[in-house]
Amino acid sequence: MITAENITRHELIGLETSIVESSNSQVIGLHGKILDETKSMFTLETSTGIKHMSKVDSMWKFNLNGVTSIVDGKSIAKRSFERMGVKA
Repeated sequence: MITAENITRHELIGLETSIVESSNSQVIGLHGKILDETKSMFTLETSTGIKHMSKVDSMWKFNLNGVTSIVDGKSIAKRSFERMGVKA
């Protein structure tokens, strides 16, 4: 089960997220559903369309069962299978 404590070791595709801090002030507050991810990028479905956002430049907020988790993009800047410890 995905929780705020173990979110960095789980699949993030399908989760709702928002940017709470970023080196690019124009993207702060952007929120949407994660459609896809690569080693360094999220593909988000937002109300204004599909956006490709760098992971490392931002702090990401996830709400999991009413618990808010803030994750530094640097800690998730890996391929999903590398974060989970699975061999490809």
